[in-house]
Amino acid sequence: MSVAQIGRWKVMAASVSAVLVGLTLPTVAATPASATTTAYDSTYYKNAIGKTGTSLKSSLHTIITPQTKLSYSAVWNALMATDQDPNNSNNVILLYSGISRAKSLNGGDVGDWNREHTWAKSHGDFGEATGPGTDLHHLRPADVQVNSIRGNKDFDNGGSTVSGGGGSLTDSDSFEPRDADKGDVARMILYMTVRYEGDDGWADLEPNEKVANGSNPYMGKLSVLKAWNAEDPPSAFEEKRNQVIYDTYQKNRNPFIDHPEWVEAIW
Repeated sequence: MSVAQIGRWKVMAASVSAVLVGLTLPTVAATPASATTTAYDSTYYKNAIGKTGTSLKSSLHTIITPQTKLSYSAVWNALMATDQDPNNSNNVILLYSGISRAKSLNGGDVGDWNREHTWAKSHGDFGEATGPGTDLHHLRPADVQVNSIRGNKDFDNGGSTVSGGGGSLTDSDSFEPRDADKGDVARMILYMTVRYEGDDGWADLEPNEKVANGSNPYMGKLSVLKAWNAEDPPSAFEEKRNQVIYDTYQKNRNPFIDHPEWVEAIW
């Protein structure tokens, strides 16, 4: 570029800058999650479609509350179906670690898998009782040792690596699942908050912005769960699991797997 050309370019740039001074540029908003359409919108979810906020939450509670309840012992066989490895019908896929493990290795010993209450059963003190303690929408197979490390911790970002946890992290009061399970966890926790509203003899389960909730009927952190729901959309495995629970076991659905955008619509 010649000296003359450089001079002309500077004059043009100055002119453009002068025009932009005092001009308010439009704010670029984040693109909202597009609404999901499911085969159940005109039937199962018909009374929820178009609603938001507390109205949507109330409608979903009414829709998903009728369910067939399982005993805690029946959960073993149910999980062998809901979480079956799509590539090996003799195995289940474990939450947190992502490991495929033989269905026959269910129990309480090292190397076994057991029944993980994603909504920790001490948060609301419902234990293993039929109802929230046996609800398949938040029960998943997990490695015994990884499950023990998670314990009853709330969910949050950060911590040190969990041995055998597939990339999961933990600290003294919180647990961060591996990336592939973050959305699953968020949608399971938020299902529980809509399903159990304190009107059926169990505690009113609610999300909050805390960790170390102990025996209180709360689970945190809501802002983190919302981010995980957005970052990790429902997978084919998660969708199939929802369908098996609906068709074969509980006859109810997790609405946040069918409509992940409803998380933002409510919270």
